[in-house]
Amino acid sequence: MLKTSSPLKINVETEKPAYELADVFRLFGDEYRQQYHVSHQQRLVMRDVVQCRTAALGGHVDECDACGGLRISYNSCRNRHCPKCGASAKMEWLEKQKAHLLPIHYFHVVFTIDHLFNPLARVNQKQIYNLLFASASQTLKAFGQRYLGGEIGFTAILHTWGQTLTEHLHLHCIVPGGALSSDGKRWRATAPDFLFPITELSVQFRDAFCAGVKKLFDDQQLTFAGQCADLADAAVFEGMIAESQAKKWQVYAKPPFSDAAQTLDYLGRYVNRIAISNGRILGIEDGAVRFSYRDYKADGERKEMRLPGVEFIRRFLQHALPKRFVRVRHYGLLAPRYRKQKLARCRALLGAYHETTTAPATTEALLTEMLGHDPAQCPLCGVGKMQLYEELQAHPTRRKWQLVVQ
Repeated sequence: MLKTSSPLKINVETEKPAYELADVFRLFGDEYRQQYHVSHQQRLVMRDVVQCRTAALGGHVDECDACGGLRISYNSCRNRHCPKCGASAKMEWLEKQKAHLLPIHYFHVVFTIDHLFNPLARVNQKQIYNLLFASASQTLKAFGQRYLGGEIGFTAILHTWGQTLTEHLHLHCIVPGGALSSDGKRWRATAPDFLFPITELSVQFRDAFCAGVKKLFDDQQLTFAGQCADLADAAVFEGMIAESQAKKWQVYAKPPFSDAAQTLDYLGRYVNRIAISNGRILGIEDGAVRFSYRDYKADGERKEMRLPGVEFIRRFLQHALPKRFVRVRHYGLLAPRYRKQKLARCRALLGAYHETTTAPATTEALLTEMLGHDPAQCPLCGVGKMQLYEELQAHPTRRKWQLVVQ
């Protein structure tokens, strides 16, 4: 508790949207827990989002070295599902990725699985998500060898949601337009506007995924409960596989990026993204949550949807990832183990020289770029710099930290 004998100018960081995911959890969380089973990970998400940037997690008081004003800041929860966290981590990650980009065109390829597998994925998240990564990566690597005669590299990012928070399991893959030949002596570039035959790629991905699901079933690595309980029967399971394989799966290839800078900018839209941001929540009234979404069947037109509060929470929490699950993975030339040597070889073959002496931007510089102003600048006088005055201890049982001025 901070006490002082003279009047002070005090600024408490309160910038936030009119409505937040935390508000939804506070209003409808108890009702949701009464109606649905909540896993340990989901409980942590709800707890952390509600406590994020509140006195429950502690914080600190900064003092201006010019005017003596105080600024109170509360700590972030750092939960990867929190819409208020992750911005600075994303910028730091993207800054590091600059060292891995090649001076060539890049492709954006999206792998989506059949929605028939959604009930199975709800109770077998790790198995199905890992299989999605494996099937997509094996397919891309095989096509790199078949059509380019070498090793390609790519980054894959898992998303499990659609714009209305429904289940939509897919991978965003950023793929360089070329491959390092098997003997390491040549760079084999793709055409500027063509990576691989999409129809053939789609068929091989579909078959690889369905075969992988069948193997999980045969090896008894799947759990059957809820809406997928009937799949425990071998005949029913085989029927689902056959029905899915009879469909035409569509891998989506977006227009290629023209340069590395555009690629990095696009990566930033997908890394650390969660199912919904606070900015999309438009209102909470009459027991319902109103939010915006893009209808891609209507050329991305912005629309609004209204859901009961409990249903909104159910949809959001089904996208909570298993503990320590890695949702951004690198393959081939970009696999961490040999990335440095292989990318150096690629640059040599491309005749490009990568500047390794330039240090990555500091956290302070990245925050300044993100906020549009120096975060250390005093918000009260605009002249001085804020310096740590006092640490605030976390008070888990208290709703707010009380500041007493005498």
